[in-house]
Amino acid sequence: MTTSGKERLDSLQRLWTPWRMAYIKDPDQASEGCPFCVLPDRGPEHDRETLIVYRARWAFAILNAYPYNPGHLMMVPYRHVASIDDLTLEELHELADLCQRGVRALRAASGPHAFNIGMNIGGVAGAGIADHLHQHVVPRWGGDTNFMPVIGQTRVLPELLEETYDRLLPAFAEDEPGSGT
Repeated sequence: MTTSGKERLDSLQRLWTPWRMAYIKDPDQASEGCPFCVLPDRGPEHDRETLIVYRARWAFAILNAYPYNPGHLMMVPYRHVASIDDLTLEELHELADLCQRGVRALRAASGPHAFNIGMNIGGVAGAGIADHLHQHVVPRWGGDTNFMPVIGQTRVLPELLEETYDRLLPAFAEDEPGSGT
């Protein structure tokens, strides 16, 4: 293989993700404590920057800052608990309700063909933040790049998180009780 051919092959192994620079440049992010506790405590006036798309009484919905697909949501109890059996019935029911609302909002905003929904409870099970339970709702489309994180160790996202947030926020608001939907 020629040098230029090798350079072209090497360039195919890179994916440009400039939106992640904000997380790389923030040295305090890792030391702030549990993000699922810290982010909602910043208050509703910071919801766009913290990516919180909906606040309920016992739990909230937030866009995943490192999504598998655009619109990857997490439903999170406000209370810092590690396992589903630590939840009160109110928290458990509200997580289930938020999951349904998230699916409806994603359908309205993005029209996905299917969803992956689940929890990784504990680090061995794959939880990135094992000390604070959260449920994932990942929208899926036929032909999306679901193999990339596994084989290529890369995620492919066609839009910025802020664009996803702006599209999803009205869909959550329209699904508000008493809104007619």
